[in-house]
Amino acid sequence: MEDRNFVHQPVMLEEVVAWLNPQDGGTYVDCTVGGGGHAAAILEKSGPGSRLIGLDQDPLALEAAARRLAPYGERVTLVKENFVNLARVLDELGVAAVNGVLFDLGVSSPQVDVPERGFSYHHDGPLDMRMDPSSPCTAADLINKLPEEELAGIIARYGEERWARRIASFIVQKRQQEPVTSTLQLVEIIKEAIPARYRRSGPHPARRTFQALRIAVNRELEVLPGALDQAVDLLAPGGRILVITFHSLEDRIVKNLFRRRANPCTCPPGFPQCTCGQKPALRVLVPGGITPSPEEIEANPRSRSARLRVAEKLQVF
Repeated sequence: MEDRNFVHQPVMLEEVVAWLNPQDGGTYVDCTVGGGGHAAAILEKSGPGSRLIGLDQDPLALEAAARRLAPYGERVTLVKENFVNLARVLDELGVAAVNGVLFDLGVSSPQVDVPERGFSYHHDGPLDMRMDPSSPCTAADLINKLPEEELAGIIARYGEERWARRIASFIVQKRQQEPVTSTLQLVEIIKEAIPARYRRSGPHPARRTFQALRIAVNRELEVLPGALDQAVDLLAPGGRILVITFHSLEDRIVKNLFRRRANPCTCPPGFPQCTCGQKPALRVLVPGGITPSPEEIEANPRSRSARLRVAEKLQVF
């Protein structure tokens, strides 16, 4: 598959650069380097003595990033890896601490816009949805093999879909007749399952189910907490962690983890003196997060659900 379509518009680019505040001589990690848009801006702002390490599990994204970041030469290291293995990657590179880490979560526009990737409910393609094409499990595997109750649970939990049980039931009925293998085939099943009056307004009726399947296939929420904890531990004092989320499930994970690492004390409320020994590792810089400007949303409608959260590493004694 060619990567000619991998032209990704980075979300909140100016805000990311401003809050990351990259400095010459620093080491920065883009855990979802994608097409390299954020990474290029970080390298440009930080100066010739800085270094950027970019991770991505999508080989097409890494190819695009390599071309985009080629002018920065040896300042860039790109690694095909899931960010859940961040600590191991940095250890293998001999990096003990970094000055900033960025996570831009969710699926990128180039992945959505290529029908063969199976992420889109607007174009027909195979039910794939793997960010790493070498991963063994596809969306078709889940759709055609999972028990009805487990499939309904995934759609309800990861898609927050009120019609999850009905959708799962319709899928199981259909797959008993023939395998469900294409995106538009699944879209039609979802439309049949959701009563007509609930499909006349609001987002596309398949949006929540497709989100749920994508999250399950790529284990997105499963690996996120561990990756965030690793990133916090690897930050040098004064270093910053930035996370862009696109739906409430992942944003809640980020918010709660930042809160836990900023206020780790487990002593009962009102206890006169802390005895648990837990010390704060983070200072949350923008408690409510940052959202895109109206101008950016108009220029890039896919940015409308984005939220940027920022925290800074404290000196831990």
